[in-house]
Amino acid sequence: MKDTFINTVKGAMRVGQTAAVLSKTGVNWLRGDRPPTPRLLRKTFEELGATYIKLGQFIASSPTFFPQDYVEEFQFCLDKTKSLPFSVMRKILVEELDRPLNEIYREIDPEPLASASIAQVHAAKLITGEDVVIKIQKPGVSNVLLTDLNFLYVSSRIIEYLAPKLSWTSLSGIVQEIQRTMMEECDFIKESNNLKEFKQFLLETDNHDAVVPKVYDHATTRRVLTMERFYGVPLTDLDTIRRYCSDPEKTLITAMNTWFASLTQCNFFHADVHAGNLMVLEDGRIGFIDFGIVGRIGKGTWTSVSDFISAVMVGDFEGMASAMVGIGVTDANVNIQNLANDIRSLYQRMDSMAPDYTVLEDSNKNEDEINNILMDMVKVGEQHGIHFPREFALLMKQFLYFDRYVHILAPELDMFVDNRLNMLH
Repeated sequence: MKDTFINTVKGAMRVGQTAAVLSKTGVNWLRGDRPPTPRLLRKTFEELGATYIKLGQFIASSPTFFPQDYVEEFQFCLDKTKSLPFSVMRKILVEELDRPLNEIYREIDPEPLASASIAQVHAAKLITGEDVVIKIQKPGVSNVLLTDLNFLYVSSRIIEYLAPKLSWTSLSGIVQEIQRTMMEECDFIKESNNLKEFKQFLLETDNHDAVVPKVYDHATTRRVLTMERFYGVPLTDLDTIRRYCSDPEKTLITAMNTWFASLTQCNFFHADVHAGNLMVLEDGRIGFIDFGIVGRIGKGTWTSVSDFISAVMVGDFEGMASAMVGIGVTDANVNIQNLANDIRSLYQRMDSMAPDYTVLEDSNKNEDEINNILMDMVKVGEQHGIHFPREFALLMKQFLYFDRYVHILAPELDMFVDNRLNMLH
C-alpha cells in the first residue's frame, strides 16, 4: 500500500515536470523562438529525459511510422547521458542484490564504462576472480517510463477522438508498441534470458566461432545484469583485428553467418548490430553483446522476407516488388511492375552515391547514409500504398550495417552471391 502511494506521488510529480517543460517550450515559442517543428520536438524530448530520448530513438529508427524530416532530425537524439555518481548506483546494487556487495564482488570500478538514459555500466571482478561488467538501471527509470507512456497513450487517444481523420495513423497503437519495447529494455531478466537463448542457439548450431557473455544469475535481477567481460575491439577496427586473426574477411563471414542463421533457427534476431555490439575478441572469436533490443518475425512474414532476399541476390526487381507487398500491409491494388521500376531506380541511385565506408562507426555521416537508404526503400513502398511493420525496418537496417562492414573488412566480397554466406539457411 505504501509503495503504491509513493509511486502515485512520484507519477504525479513526473506529470508536473512534463507540464513544466512543455509550458516553457510554449512560452519560448510565443516569444519568437520558433525552430522547425522536428527540431523543436527533438530538443523538448531531450529536456524531458529518458522516456522521450528513447521515444526519439524509436522515431529515428522507424521510417515506417514517421515522416522523413522527423526521422532525420531524431538521428541527433543520442542515448548518451551524464553518468550518475557511483554512490547512487551502489544503493541500487545493494537494494537489488539484497546482500553485502563484498560477498559478490571483489572490486567495482566507480568510473562507468558507459552511461545511457536507462542504465550505466561498470567494470568489476567477482570474488571468484572473473572479470565482469555490471549493467545497473538508473533510479526511478521504470516508474518514469510507465508514467510518461501512460500519459502519451491517454493523449493519443484524446487526439484520435478529437481528430478522427488522424486515427488511420493509429497513434495509440504506436505508443503501445513503444511501451512494449521500452519496458522490455527495462527488464534485465529478459535481456539475460535473451543472452542464454542465443548461447543455446550457438551450441545447437555447433558454432564455436561466435560467443555471447556468460550471465551470472546470482548477481542479476530485473534492474542489475552481471555479465562476463569481453576484451576485444569493434568490428570496424581493421588494424587491431589483423593482430587478432589472420583473415578479417573470414571473421566477418562468421559474424554474418551467425546472424543470418539466427533469423530462422533462433526465436529472435539481434536488432542492433552496430560495430560496438559486434566485437572481435583477442582470441579471434566474434562476440555478440547487448541483447536489450531484439526483433521477432512471424513465419508468414519471414517467407516474404526470404523471397525478398532471394530476389535481391539475383537482381530480380519484380521479385523484390512482389515480396515487399507480402511483407507490408496494404489495401491498395499495387502495380508490381511500377513498383519494380521504382526499386530499380533506387538501386541505381545507391550505386551512384558510392558512400565513404572508411568513416568510423560513430560518425554521424555514416549513420545518416544507413538511415537515408532505409528511408528511401520504405518511401518507395509507401508511395505504392504499402505500410511496413517496424520489424522489417529493423531487419533491413541490420543488412545495411553488414553491407558497411563488407566495404571495410572485405571490399571484394559480394554478400548476395558469395557461397560462403548462408543468407537463407
